[in-house]
Amino acid sequence: MTETTTVPFVPPTRFAVPGRIAVSESAAAAWQTATLTEIRRETAHASTFRFAVPRWAGHLPGQHLLLRLTAGDGYVAQRHYSLASPPDDDGHIELTLDHVAGGEVSGWFHTVAAPGDRVEVRGPLSGFFAWPGDRPALLIGAGSGVVPLMSMLRHHRARGLGVPLRLLVSARGPEELIYADEFGAETTPVFTRRAPGGVPVGRMTAAHVAPLIEEQPPGGWEAYVCGSNAFAEHASRLLVEAGQPVDRIRIERFG
Repeated sequence: MTETTTVPFVPPTRFAVPGRIAVSESAAAAWQTATLTEIRRETAHASTFRFAVPRWAGHLPGQHLLLRLTAGDGYVAQRHYSLASPPDDDGHIELTLDHVAGGEVSGWFHTVAAPGDRVEVRGPLSGFFAWPGDRPALLIGAGSGVVPLMSMLRHHRARGLGVPLRLLVSARGPEELIYADEFGAETTPVFTRRAPGGVPVGRMTAAHVAPLIEEQPPGGWEAYVCGSNAFAEHASRLLVEAGQPVDRIRIERFG
């Protein structure tokens, strides 16, 4: 096989997407107390934390919040986390967090937190990555990048939306696939290191993306990509090479 060198595709940091969603700044500006009510293990390194937030005004799938922890000595730590729950989860929200090595906030959640503990949250934040359910959605995520996409998928199911939705999600292996038990026919998992017998192993390629672009619904897809910097660049390049318009790709990246 001959290897060729190409100039890396670097997606723009802003996209002129029709119908940009306005976020209520007044609702997002106030800190609220969130009480931890449930902890669910998703994988060996990721868990979902469910909170009761009585005054939560709701959110759109894909939005995130700012979480604040305050130690007994007054030390404050803040982190941005994507919302995993659908908008209709009356007075409750859910966050799914990786246990990051050395992470002071994720470390506290995974080793100390228990139901009844309280934190502060502010949001929802950002309308750019939000999906209100009004147009076909092609979702592509890797690792914990699937979290905001799961909010979209849950919203799609809860409302019984007829608009097409497809999800491509990448994980090292089946045991690291967050929300594995919730995925259905709309989801195609891609395993990069370990896979069940008969399932190919390898990085997401054009073979995964191109058929979805070729068979896109009327009006085309609104594409949402979430993952590490490297994954977001790779997935965006695959989308553009398959024919997805750049101005209809929304990206959320971390790391």
